[in-house]
Amino acid sequence: MRAAELAVAAACFFAVVQGAAAASPAPPSGAASCSGCHPVSPKAETQVPRLSGRKPADIVAAMQAFRSGQTSATVMDRIAKGFSEAEIHAIADWLGAQQ
Repeated sequence: MRAAELAVAAACFFAVVQGAAAASPAPPSGAASCSGCHPVSPKAETQVPRLSGRKPADIVAAMQAFRSGQTSATVMDRIAKGFSEAEIHAIADWLGAQQ
């Protein structure tokens, strides 16, 4: 993980912990960075989609599309390239289990 991504993950860790305090188990490594842009609350109104509760297969497919360049992005293409396949699957499974 690059220094900038690590900084985003560290800065967003507290937001994930507060927003998902009731969720179990603890988020896998790297999942904390998602809530920096993606809202945790279903009541949040934003153009960035909420990931909690989504099908893990959909999250994995989106991350793979960002990594390959199939889906253009401002930052997600770079973020997706920082995760291994195992990390992407672990994060997708965890996000899919969140409500």
